[in-house]
Amino acid sequence: MSIPNTWGTPHGGYGGYGGPPPVPPVIPARDLRPLRLWYVVAALLGLVLVGAGVTFIVLTVKDTVKSVDTAHTFAGGSQRTFAFTAGRTRAIYVSQSARGHVDCRLPRALADSLTTPDGTFRVTLGARSWERVFEFTPKATGDYPVGCTSDVPAEFALGDKPRVGGMVGGIFAAIGCFLAAAVVVPGICVVTAVRRGRHRRRLTTAWAPPPPQWGPPVR
Repeated sequence: MSIPNTWGTPHGGYGGYGGPPPVPPVIPARDLRPLRLWYVVAALLGLVLVGAGVTFIVLTVKDTVKSVDTAHTFAGGSQRTFAFTAGRTRAIYVSQSARGHVDCRLPRALADSLTTPDGTFRVTLGARSWERVFEFTPKATGDYPVGCTSDVPAEFALGDKPRVGGMVGGIFAAIGCFLAAAVVVPGICVVTAVRRGRHRRRLTTAWAPPPPQWGPPVR
């Protein structure tokens, strides 16, 4: 009489022995490392960097706008008196309907001559564009008249010599802040997520119940 071999024969459970496989442990999110606080840190850092970039742009634009004194303009063919400080370089800006020949006059007591800047510098304020045409450095402090003419309708304004280096530096600083935000913030989030995932797997393995110990097969 042969005895049936019952090894591996199903008995109504999972795989024939016992119940279903053990349920993986639930790992609370607060137990994972690094803390989720790093996501908040990344968001705040991004806001700070973007805010710094916007601030650099605003300050750069503000300095550029202030370089032209549009509150005290005078028409072509006329003159206006301004206050000058010896040694402080000033610039003359023109806003004209078309490019025309510009000529300006200064008292000899103010400056011996006008110089034409090497580069072009233009500021757009509202519907007007102001272009720098001359620069001069006053040799005396006081109030002196400035007169300019153009062969096309034009408006003139006095202003400061533009600080091109500072403007370029502000623009590059703003770009640097935006690029840093675009790189650093996702980097922190990715590193945090990867490390938390690895920590979850380690805890799952450590907290998992031991595998069932099967007895010897029934013969």
